[in-house]
Amino acid sequence: MSEEILVNVTPRETRVAVVENGMLQEVHLERASRRGNVGHIYKGRVSRVMPGMQAAFVEIGLERTAFLHASDIVRAPWAEGAEAPQGNGHGNGHATPAIGELLREGQEIVVQVVKDAIGTKGARVSAHLSIPSRYLVLLPQAPRTLGISARIEDEAERARLRAIIASHAGESGPGYIVRTNAEGAGDEALAFDLAYLGKVWRVVQENIARARVGERVYEELSLPLRALRDLMHEGIEKVRVDSRETFDQLVRFVTKFMPGLAGRVEPYTGERPIFDLFGVEDEMQRALENTVPLKSGGYLVIDQTEAMTTIDVNTGGYLGARNLEDTAFRTNLEAAQAAARQLRLRNLGGIVIIDFIDMGDAEHRRQVLRQLEKSLATDYAKTTVYEMSPLGLVEMTRKRTTESLARQLCEPCPACAGRGMLKTPETVTYEIFREITRAVRQFEAQQMLVLAAPRVVQRILEDESATVAELEQFTRKSIRFQAEEHYTQEQFDVVLL
Repeated sequence: MSEEILVNVTPRETRVAVVENGMLQEVHLERASRRGNVGHIYKGRVSRVMPGMQAAFVEIGLERTAFLHASDIVRAPWAEGAEAPQGNGHGNGHATPAIGELLREGQEIVVQVVKDAIGTKGARVSAHLSIPSRYLVLLPQAPRTLGISARIEDEAERARLRAIIASHAGESGPGYIVRTNAEGAGDEALAFDLAYLGKVWRVVQENIARARVGERVYEELSLPLRALRDLMHEGIEKVRVDSRETFDQLVRFVTKFMPGLAGRVEPYTGERPIFDLFGVEDEMQRALENTVPLKSGGYLVIDQTEAMTTIDVNTGGYLGARNLEDTAFRTNLEAAQAAARQLRLRNLGGIVIIDFIDMGDAEHRRQVLRQLEKSLATDYAKTTVYEMSPLGLVEMTRKRTTESLARQLCEPCPACAGRGMLKTPETVTYEIFREITRAVRQFEAQQMLVLAAPRVVQRILEDESATVAELEQFTRKSIRFQAEEHYTQEQFDVVLL
């Protein structure tokens, strides 16, 4: 299986794509205007204790107060997919104390964001801190605990890793989770990770001691570095980066933490934008639509709501099987693969209901469910799949910590009272900038005229004037913007003059 990571960097937006055998599998984006907060550690203050919810709201300097549940104060925070750590952590099976016994209003507390604000909900935080590295996760508040990723299945390898960490960490040190990436890692690499995490934690402690309420005391890595730390493995053939500065950062990072893979990071210097060359832009556009065609002629209909995501499987024009049962079975097999890919690509999470076409044969239902589980096996997010109901419904959950792709790129459409989605002026702005760069490389012109919706033009002139100036300097062309009242928010034209 050929797998590559593509990194596209612009001044205001960074995007990372994972491509397997030429097909886009997942995409991550980070904008300078609103970087995610997952992994950041803050010194906060309890603003309100809610006994009925067994939770508290904590002021950490973000727009909305963060939500802290009692279980995130007393429960041992081992990683998703890891076995329960050995040792005397907090996870002792006792009932969670009442929130009023744990916190009081006005109390200062250090917390870590575990889920970004989504919709109308504030960020979810935990008082159990964890700091990840390439191979390990440091648990500073769970001494003498050791967990190993459940994805490392070989018992001999698990025992080897456990012995290495125990020999270096000592009996009185903090707790650790051994990540999936550590499989096959040598003693020296793991010792380096342990030393690195020790240094980071000492700095965090110093920051906590002098920080004021609402200040960040630890910041998670930027998206490109995070992607390499979490996604880079022996199966990745290449990491292509279209920014020289980011390329240099990644090379330094890989050389330091995974020297054996340093030669796989390479700069992309082609004329065509990197996401265009690999078809990522088109795939991202299709991922914003609610209908997904299947090769057989069937299709999926994907609807994301506040409560859950539903995926409806339809045969469409597929009538090629011998009978209705075979038609349903073949369509469902293909739909199981497609649904797993779409969940990962669109970053859909929470409760997911897949409505497969009814099948009377119990063996067919079993095979479709097995195909779904097999297709989900490569997903980095934790998934749990339940048995298929007699109606052909499969309930499953998928863990995510950030907004879905559609909710990152789009906003509710004001013309339809929120029933549909519309790209934000920010998203259209960056599409315009990319189109300008693309046009300059293809055609000769003295100046450019951009026609767009009034909201988009207003945003460009008010918030992106510095970026436009840099773009004019880079392209050596004069760029003029003109608002067109009849243009929809997503519509624009770049005219060469």
